[in-house]
Amino acid sequence: MDADRLRQLPLRVAQFAPLEPVKLATSERFRSLVLVVNSPDTAQVARRTAREVARDWRLSTSPQDMELCVSELVGNAFHHATPDGRFMDFGGERRITVSFRAWSRWLFIEVADEDSTPPMLPVGELMGPNLSRLDEDELLPTYGRGLFLVQLLADAVWWAPHDSGGKSVFCRFDLDTEGQ
Repeated sequence: MDADRLRQLPLRVAQFAPLEPVKLATSERFRSLVLVVNSPDTAQVARRTAREVARDWRLSTSPQDMELCVSELVGNAFHHATPDGRFMDFGGERRITVSFRAWSRWLFIEVADEDSTPPMLPVGELMGPNLSRLDEDELLPTYGRGLFLVQLLADAVWWAPHDSGGKSVFCRFDLDTEGQ
């Protein structure tokens, strides 16, 4: 089409934008903190924040369950997460991000670290005659127990890799909307 023909076409009128801001699909409540992994009070600060979130937001879920899940996820990041090498700009310290997001029906807890290695749940051994003579500690693997606890306490647990390296481990608590 030539330029003269284009000028003759009617312009399409755009729809009017709403005068009030549009609420995007964001959480109703959000709290996040970045913690240095090797700091001696990292786990304590994460647990205290979980308790404060439960209290401040008046959540129907158990504060102790939230606190234990946060503690286990932060502990996993402390013990197992080795940075992929992309995030060492922050003073050379390993760091994690702990985030809380709540909607009317759900609470999501996210612990993000700098290691893209997937979290591992324990796989038990099949019982057999020769295993019955072993102690319990010899039967259970030495990894994954924390994630197993999180899986028992939370309503859902999953993880997702980050495009730039690292990962996030999430747990979801279903909130009782009837009692609120």
